[in-house]
Amino acid sequence: MTENSQANTPSFAVHIPEAELETEPLDPGQIVSGTPVVTGKVLWESADGKQVRGIWQITPGVVTDTEANELFVVVSGRATIEIEGGDVIDVGPGDAAVLREGDRTTWTVHETLRKAYHISL
Repeated sequence: MTENSQANTPSFAVHIPEAELETEPLDPGQIVSGTPVVTGKVLWESADGKQVRGIWQITPGVVTDTEANELFVVVSGRATIEIEGGDVIDVGPGDAAVLREGDRTTWTVHETLRKAYHISL
């Protein structure tokens, strides 16, 4: 349900725990250990592509990433996010987290993690 403009997007609700997600490629160079699988679904994207809202899920394993400016809320699962040169954040159901653009992170996913997110590029 990607729309090109917020003005053209009707209000809607999605039951995040049961939303069907599509497989997203994970760069093998990001995998530190395990065999994590990433799935997701974009629910809305701004016309200029600089704002994205959606659902994202990852199965257990350890991966690295370079973050965008993101706010997310964990719906299910648990993970530890280590920010290079910074904090270690443990997240689980009901937790909201903010990651800064450029943060280099290592995600240790303990239980399949599903989150709803808003990214500003």
